[in-house]
Amino acid sequence: MRLTLYTDYALRTLIYLGLRPGRRVSIREIAAAYRISENHLVKVVHHLGQGGFIETSRGKGGGLRLARAPEEIGVGEVVRFTEEDMALVACFQPGNRGGGDAAGEGSGGGMEGGIGSGIGGRACLLANACQAQLVLGEALAAFMAVLDGRTLRDLLGGPRRAVMAARLGIEAAAGERAEAVAD
Repeated sequence: MRLTLYTDYALRTLIYLGLRPGRRVSIREIAAAYRISENHLVKVVHHLGQGGFIETSRGKGGGLRLARAPEEIGVGEVVRFTEEDMALVACFQPGNRGGGDAAGEGSGGGMEGGIGSGIGGRACLLANACQAQLVLGEALAAFMAVLDGRTLRDLLGGPRRAVMAARLGIEAAAGERAEAVAD
């Protein structure tokens, strides 16, 4: 499973905001810290705002901040929100229910709501018989189960938090510096 750059930027944005609790941050600041395109980040930030992950405000004193506490933002929730296509292979995409079998099953089978278009827009002839859909579907479910068990708080580094903040050019609070030295 490979997540898109869009999801990567979304997670990076949330991590950055999580490292700056209670402070409003600009898109420019996040883009500079990660050395990524401001233009791409604008789209990601807008989408995260629509999803209720961040609050955005314009004008003097404006900026971005988390809309919820880090422990209330599920990593799986963010990934599902930002990934348009979770299909591991072409046969997971909508419309690939062709094929059929000797019993006359012409559609259905496999993962509910996830099996789809075949190669080159053709329905896969093995759609109702192939075990790859089942195995890969189980793998995707396991992947998402791990992400569903984690929150933004988990991504904020625990003992590595101060290192992450330093690499992003964020001055750690006195309490965080003390924790990092103790670890």
